[in-house]
Amino acid sequence: MTSFIPGFNNTLNPKAKFYMELAEQCSGLLQGQRNAVTNTANVSSLVYHSLLDTSVREGKPVNWVGFYLRDKANADSLLLGPFQGKPACTEIAFGRGVCGTAASQAKSIVVKDVHEFPGHIACDAASKSEIVVPLTAPDGGIYGVFDIDSSETDAFDDYDRMGLEAIAAMVVEASDF
Repeated sequence: MTSFIPGFNNTLNPKAKFYMELAEQCSGLLQGQRNAVTNTANVSSLVYHSLLDTSVREGKPVNWVGFYLRDKANADSLLLGPFQGKPACTEIAFGRGVCGTAASQAKSIVVKDVHEFPGHIACDAASKSEIVVPLTAPDGGIYGVFDIDSSETDAFDDYDRMGLEAIAAMVVEASDF
């Protein structure tokens, strides 16, 4: 399904190749399933274990991968969805922390050092860097966010952002939110 990820012009780059292969695996998991909980559960598990097992992480392990989904009862709030890692914050307001900021701005945020992000919410004290990708609806609304943390600073780059944005778009396209 996904043999091309926008921005990955050099498929010889090991990290670009990793994300293209990961997107292919996500495609297989998402095929024929429309349930958003099922899809986000499977994708969070696949991405978590794939990021743990790959050599392209360059000593920058992930310690949390998951989703926060827009609360149907309170549209200005994100509720904890399927994830892999230690227990997490259960509710995050739009505009608060990295997840809430990414949701309110409808754009991906890469944080090299969470201690330098104003208003960072420390769900896990071991997290030192973070990337959050919004789950953007076709009309521009937000279904939620895809959140990945690392126990090392400066763990995420543009390849991670582009690869995870492509996976998030696949989840949105395949799921009924």
